[in-house]
Amino acid sequence: MDTIYALATAPGKSGVAVVRVSGPQAWASGQCIAGPLPKPRQSAVRKLKTSDGSAIDQAMVITFAAGHSFTGEETVEYHLHGSTAVVKALLRVLAKTQGLRRAEPGEFTRQALENGQLDLAQVEGLADLIDAETEAQRLQALKVLSGALGQQAKLWRSKLIRAAALLEATIDFVDEDVPVDVRPEVLSLVDEVSTTLMHEAKGAIVAERIRDGFEVAIVGPPNVGKSTLLNALAGRDAAITSEIAGTTRDVIEVQMDLAGLPVTFLDTAGLRDTTDTIEALGVGRAIERAKAADLRVFLGLSDTTFGSDLKKAYDIHVSAKADIHDSVGLAVSGKTGQGVSDLTDLIAETLGKRTALAVTATRERHRVAIEKAVTDLSLAKAEIIAGAERAEFAAEELRSAIRALDSLVGLVDVEHLLDEIFASFCIGK
Repeated sequence: MDTIYALATAPGKSGVAVVRVSGPQAWASGQCIAGPLPKPRQSAVRKLKTSDGSAIDQAMVITFAAGHSFTGEETVEYHLHGSTAVVKALLRVLAKTQGLRRAEPGEFTRQALENGQLDLAQVEGLADLIDAETEAQRLQALKVLSGALGQQAKLWRSKLIRAAALLEATIDFVDEDVPVDVRPEVLSLVDEVSTTLMHEAKGAIVAERIRDGFEVAIVGPPNVGKSTLLNALAGRDAAITSEIAGTTRDVIEVQMDLAGLPVTFLDTAGLRDTTDTIEALGVGRAIERAKAADLRVFLGLSDTTFGSDLKKAYDIHVSAKADIHDSVGLAVSGKTGQGVSDLTDLIAETLGKRTALAVTATRERHRVAIEKAVTDLSLAKAEIIAGAERAEFAAEELRSAIRALDSLVGLVDVEHLLDEIFASFCIGK
């Protein structure tokens, strides 16, 4: 391992800035800069000096022993006054120190992965936590960072290893009488793991939406008030409003934090038959985006009808222009704000019910690996049912399922992902 260093807090003026040094030369370099270092996991105030004895700053210094730091390496942290000049002075000294080099983006976390301090899923959870903008994203990222997915994968793996071992025992003794038929226990283990994996795969889709954000499409005919409602939701003029029908041609997006959930509202072109080529393109795009959205808000008047191909059971129907039209049920007016808060509460409640399905798998990569394992287990089950003479094929399918689960936490077949994942990290992480 190289010894690496970087500013671990955001650049710029601040009350405190933290510079981290991690690797086999961290302590030795620390003694040159700060003198005698405090004991591991203890802090002490030290005067930091250059090689010629010039003062850099008076800072709090903390050390961590190998195996007990974030990276798993010997680590020194300098908690400096957050002046850009002070930070630059220390970084210049570190750059001139033999055996040290500046860290690449995400390299501290990569050290943690390579030293077994984190598994790959936890690394992704850390990246999600850094990027979290809403409460739901924060809570989900913390769950993954805690190692929940790795613990689940370990449990699934142990059961499948047990099942494979039972089958391989029958292969080893194929020419002898095996006193017990192991197939019932193997099938039970396969069914148990398959059931939980299928639940996890379904929940992963919801978890992905919490990470990336839900899309809510506002759908309705021209001039019904969709753009005005979007502006009321956004609290600003995000969309152009006009009495002229067909003003909205493209999909307009506004991102919001709705009761802790990341939500993107889509203002779509008014749905109607038109001979205007550009408007027709907008209507077609509106229909496609509405179909792909997680939730649709159908905004219309009493005589408005919508195609059944757009509707889902959980969609919301709202009466428009409540300030000038009487209506039954939920009615809104983007112009006056009437009913808007009731609508946002209903949207948050509807999406909140769906988030209850979220599980520990949060990325498409996780879902693909889990679905691969489910397919392998289905094939294994078919081989087991086919008879004892197919045990070798069943065992191979079980081993394939185990490899798919191992990829969740980075044990196999993920080297090509690492550069992409760590590129999303800042240099100090």
